[in-house]
Amino acid sequence: MTDFIVNWIVWGGYFGIFLLMALENVVPPIPSEVIMGLGGIAVARGQMEMIPLLLWGTAGTTAGNVFWYEIGRRLGYARFRPFVERHGRWLTMEWEDVERLRTFFHRHGGWVIFVFRFMPTFRTLISLPAGMARMPVWRFLLMTFVGSVIWNGVLAGAGFYLGSRYADLDRYVGPAGIALTVLALGYYGYRVITWTPRG
Repeated sequence: MTDFIVNWIVWGGYFGIFLLMALENVVPPIPSEVIMGLGGIAVARGQMEMIPLLLWGTAGTTAGNVFWYEIGRRLGYARFRPFVERHGRWLTMEWEDVERLRTFFHRHGGWVIFVFRFMPTFRTLISLPAGMARMPVWRFLLMTFVGSVIWNGVLAGAGFYLGSRYADLDRYVGPAGIALTVLALGYYGYRVITWTPRG
């Protein structure tokens, strides 16, 4: 995975960063930690500049999240109800949960989007309920961009610090990403097995 991303970055430059970060939010197995970390290494080597790297990377992150926001907005709140009632076990939720989530987003949606940009597992998934709750587009874009540019800055800064030792970045970030994914899947499996309808 690292060699693929390095080659893409070398070939595509800032636009390659944009595409990879957009795909990372649509196809989660492509890790943003490695993408921006290697971008930071390129900055340390003099092959890129930090500000354009952060702007292009964050633009890609925002574009990928808009994809899920738009799906949620088009699906809509009411049209989601039959799906929830039919597949409640696999979603581990009931329609009452969706209603509470919708109310919560209307009251606190802005800061929720911002905070979730720092959570590896949920920073993309949160865009779907934001679209379903029809959060104002300008607020969604603003909070997504601001939160993402901070997170991407941390990742790129780590890569810059490591310099040419990108193997160290992959050695630690890769296992951490896998561990988080395993924990998330394990928790989901536990929820599915133990979930019971309130009714």
